[in-house]
Amino acid sequence: MCSTALCLQSSGSNEGENMDDPLQDCTIEEQRGVVRFLWAEGTKPVEIHRRMLAQYGQSTMSHRKVYERVERFKSGRTRVTDEGRSGRQSTSRTQDHKSSRKASSPQEYRN
Repeated sequence: MCSTALCLQSSGSNEGENMDDPLQDCTIEEQRGVVRFLWAEGTKPVEIHRRMLAQYGQSTMSHRKVYERVERFKSGRTRVTDEGRSGRQSTSRTQDHKSSRKASSPQEYRN
């Protein structure tokens, strides 16, 4: 199913839910789908961002990201998900991980 459809589906009316609330819980892929949809309709990037800001509030992607996505769609890209990347995966950078690394002394590794 298209991610735009998922976002629209998740914004359907539920009992007790206010329809005027911004869609702050949508994923980045859903926002990219909205950009693709509005671009396909001929909407300019500045207007796309303005409309998204009204719905997504503070969780809206930046102006720059909207423009970058529009350029990718213009060049023929159709997917809204990230491509797989080659190379080394990133490591954990949580505070717990850092403190556990500091707690172990270098001498432990020499024995």
